[in-house]
Amino acid sequence: MTIQFEERFASHPSDVKHYGTTQLRDHFLIEKVMEADQIHLVYSHYDRYIAGGAVPVSGPLELTAVDALKAPYFCHRRELGIINVGGRGSVIVDDKIYTLDFKEALYVGKGSQKIIFSSENSAQPAHFYLNSTPAHKEFPTRHITLKDANVLQMGSPLTSNERQINQLLISKVIETCQLQMGMTELRPGSVWNTMPAHTHSRRMEVYFYFNVPDGQAICHFMGEPQETRHIWMTNEQAVISPNWSIHSAAGTANYIFIWGMAGENLDYADMDVVQPNQLK
Repeated sequence: MTIQFEERFASHPSDVKHYGTTQLRDHFLIEKVMEADQIHLVYSHYDRYIAGGAVPVSGPLELTAVDALKAPYFCHRRELGIINVGGRGSVIVDDKIYTLDFKEALYVGKGSQKIIFSSENSAQPAHFYLNSTPAHKEFPTRHITLKDANVLQMGSPLTSNERQINQLLISKVIETCQLQMGMTELRPGSVWNTMPAHTHSRRMEVYFYFNVPDGQAICHFMGEPQETRHIWMTNEQAVISPNWSIHSAAGTANYIFIWGMAGENLDYADMDVVQPNQLK
């Protein structure tokens, strides 16, 4: 089977307070995102968000609708965001070919019927990271490069969080229904992301960590600001962040992560900030 599909249910914050390590990981960590010749998809009941990955090696991989979607094709009632975190590859969307280099994105609008992933070189295959949300309107498919991104410089070496935020699929760059995606790159010597931490009750997020050096790890922090928990993660793993949860991390080396968001608003700055000395 080419498509591996898993369903995750929503958790109440009062219940999460009592989760141990295994329960936290089972509910929120997406441990396997990239696997050769496979498409991995996790369907979260937080905003009906789908996160996953596609790694075409031996040949092309086609994204089709799994039975749980009850749809004739994947984007029948969905929009899709794709960011390539591997070797050069291409995505065919309804017979049009889009070539994606490392860190480049593709937005695929509702109604797109055929989606096929390929790698240019099987020895250095593309790793396509996928995010998808329900959509109510069709918008055109569009290739987004880092030159198209809205770029923010944030943080400071003094607080170990100097970083560049590349806003790729956001309202300032491209029109979408609700899906928003971007990529944050930590500068050498900086390890903290999304600090000060925050919550936003009108949308949820999924974080995908990559470019984590061999032997290094990410400690992802989640939970209510006064009831925080942590999940240790390694390269090319993702974590689901509910709307009531903070989402922040520190790594044992600098790294890159992709954030994807869904919900009822498209305002990137809509958040309730929690200062570091207020967290528990």
